Amino acid sequence: MAKAPESLELPIDDHTDKSLDRDCTTLSRHVLQQLQSFSPDAQDLSALMNRIALAGKLIARHLSRAGLMEGVLGFTGDVNVQGESVKKMDVYANDVFISVFKQSGLVCRLASEEMDDPYYIPENCPIGRYTLLYDPIDGSSNTDTNLSLGSIFAIRQQEGDDADGLATDLLTNGRKQIAAGYILYGPSTMLVYSIGRGVHSFTLDPSLGEFILTEENIRIPDNGSVYSVNEGNFWQWEESIREYVRYVHRTEGYSARYSGAMVSDIHRILVQGGVFLYPGTIQKPEGKLRLLYESAPLAFLIEQAGGRATTGLVDILDVVPKKLHQRTPLIIGSKESVAKVESFIQNGH
Repeated sequence: MAKAPESLELPIDDHTDKSLDRDCTTLSRHVLQQLQSFSPDAQDLSALMNRIALAGKLIARHLSRAGLMEGVLGFTGDVNVQGESVKKMDVYANDVFISVFKQSGLVCRLASEEMDDPYYIPENCPIGRYTLLYDPIDGSSNTDTNLSLGSIFAIRQQEGDDADGLATDLLTNGRKQIAAGYILYGPSTMLVYSIGRGVHSFTLDPSLGEFILTEENIRIPDNGSVYSVNEGNFWQWEESIREYVRYVHRTEGYSARYSGAMVSDIHRILVQGGVFLYPGTIQKPEGKLRLLYESAPLAFLIEQAGGRATTGLVDILDVVPKKLHQRTPLIIGSKESVAKVESFIQNGH
């Protein structure tokens, strides 16, 4: 056989090969690689993450056209179980997750901060062993001003048959989560997830319609200069938190960054290091954030990246909720940055 002309031989160096491999790594493929298995459980997790990705794509598409369509932005006039005014985008995003998982065959229940009670999918329940907990739109106050938004999610395996429909098996600590992550709707749409084997990020490639691997095994820096907190609540906090904020004000090197969308702020801290705080107030020491839908999923993710998440007294993943919509204070981020805040709470300095 005649040898091909040298000019047609196109050797691919290691760098090119690795780059192509990363570009071809979709989310569902990555989950299977992480588990190093094609077992039924591995295929279930891969399928579940694929459904979450589909929900993210639909929400991202809707957000990108929101300003061009009537009846998309603004408030519905309703109030949710938390006593908060509901935005139209909250309702849309919540419905997207329900619709996507109705077709999964794997999820029996969905629990969201937008719904008083879990949403059951009877046709899935005979075989659906999983529950999705989620915040469909994090930072919805940013919706009407074209700023970053997010979605937060966690997957848990159902324990027992939940015959009474109260979903009491979900009232366990965050270490029972088998997967967690978030979707960030910014200049690009990103999905960051963990199944307990590190933290990995994906970026939506609109031309392919796929989330493509961006970075594997993300490690949060042990310390960082960013602190992220709503200082408008300063006089409502306990003195220990106010004293911490005074400390960063008088210490060179700190930068305040607060977007009003927790997913955006957490993503910055995951990449750059630092600390995010949403403490309780004197009147409401339990704080604002929901444990099952916001704090515990993000704590799972940040701990997998080498960071910490705490109420100031107890690790978030060790908190056992007494009700589905339980709130909790949250201090989350780099280990050393979180420890500094804890020192003010526990020792007053």
